[in-house]
Amino acid sequence: MKWKQSSVLPGFNLSLGYSVLYLSLIVLLPLAALISKSMGLDWASFWAIVTEPRVVASYKVTFGASLIAALINLFVGLLIAWVLVRYAFPGKRFIDALVDLPFALPTAVAGIALATLYAPNGFLGAPLDRLGIKIAFTPAGIVLALTFITLPFVVRTVQPVLEDMEKELEEAASSLGATRWQIFCKVILPTIFPALLTGFTLAFARAIGEFGSVIFIAGNMPFKSEITPLMIISKLEQYDYLGATAIAVVMLVVSFALLLLINGLQWWMTRHRR
Repeated sequence: MKWKQSSVLPGFNLSLGYSVLYLSLIVLLPLAALISKSMGLDWASFWAIVTEPRVVASYKVTFGASLIAALINLFVGLLIAWVLVRYAFPGKRFIDALVDLPFALPTAVAGIALATLYAPNGFLGAPLDRLGIKIAFTPAGIVLALTFITLPFVVRTVQPVLEDMEKELEEAASSLGATRWQIFCKVILPTIFPALLTGFTLAFARAIGEFGSVIFIAGNMPFKSEITPLMIISKLEQYDYLGATAIAVVMLVVSFALLLLINGLQWWMTRHRR
């Protein structure tokens, strides 16, 4: 197999060497240091730390809220991407720019803004509180913050795929008598599904490690609205570096396993379609 190809960039060996070196310094070494630090614990101590009832409760809050937020953005993100690609309307560029706002806005600022807005005396929180609906300082507030932070992942992943889709396929299906729902399920969805899956995975993985936007609106009540990243910070503040490292390793393993699973599923789907 011929690996070398003509390019304006340096040769394959040099480019690969710089790429591996950069990834090693930025990604692999910090992760290796994290795992190496956790090895200072024996298995019994490690297991006792990561299965402590308060830590397990934080897992449930973190992973549950992240899953709900990613699922919400799976549908809402697809809708927004569809509107931006398929329709022309006044203010389209402004809405398109708003999608990227969570990327540019500091997460702490987003958390403070959401907490102020949805607090019991806030602009939206006050009328909701009169209806018996509490958002701020509850798990619902965590879901709200994570949904805000992870929205761009789904939109920006699906949008280019929708733009590259050939509308002739939809027109052909329509001419053969297919309904709009059949066109979506049989023509559009199989094409955008890998992108949807990627956007969902990125949103879920991003939500798992989110801290800044959540800490101000969560309430941080143990066994109710305390997230795992806060547990790690608490361990560090108590100078329990081994405990913080152990919990961080669990988060790392879960995130890596999720990404590996999704990549494997995408590879299988691509091979199956071919």
